[in-house]
Amino acid sequence: MKKLRLLALSLSLSFGAFAQYEGVIEFKMETKKDTTTNIYYVKGDHVKLDQLGRRSGKVEGSFVFDLVNKNVKFINPARKVWGEHKSETPPVLKGKCEVIKTKNARTLAGKKCTEYIVKNTEENTQISFWISSEKFDFFMPLVKLWNRKDKASVYFNQITDLPKGSMPMLSVETTLDGKPIGKLEVTKVDKKNIDQSQVTVPADYKKFEQ
Repeated sequence: MKKLRLLALSLSLSFGAFAQYEGVIEFKMETKKDTTTNIYYVKGDHVKLDQLGRRSGKVEGSFVFDLVNKNVKFINPARKVWGEHKSETPPVLKGKCEVIKTKNARTLAGKKCTEYIVKNTEENTQISFWISSEKFDFFMPLVKLWNRKDKASVYFNQITDLPKGSMPMLSVETTLDGKPIGKLEVTKVDKKNIDQSQVTVPADYKKFEQ
């Protein structure tokens, strides 16, 4: 009986690990050259990221993340194919990042946020992260699993004292003298029930074989 209780507890923990938030999160990524819209669909331990075309406004590509089994799939809706997304090689940082937790606070996308600043003198880069900790448990595991090399992802991973459920509502990247480089901003947080089909590869898509 004791073993059964332990098994039930283990299963409940594994299924509930990423169950604190369910819904849709929209955000914009701005660079000097372009602005794109992206949408997260979050349900349990699965997340789908849709990337919308700047002109078409339609989904041009997607990624599906399985946070428990630690795999990522890419989806090409134009060709109706999917494939395994291999993790990139670890990013290389020049110099050392300095992390500063400020006392600044503001509300963004309806969420209370605290400012963290990550700066790197050798890379002449500073990113101000406005971070909410309202049970976005999926986000930090997703960033580590995806293993992207962009500075917003790399610098975010340098903040080691974040509470569980943390996610930036806004990040502003500049040079050390304040010249703008890029910005990522959450524009909508819609907590609601998500159908499982919204966070999985469509059944009629074929696997891409190289």
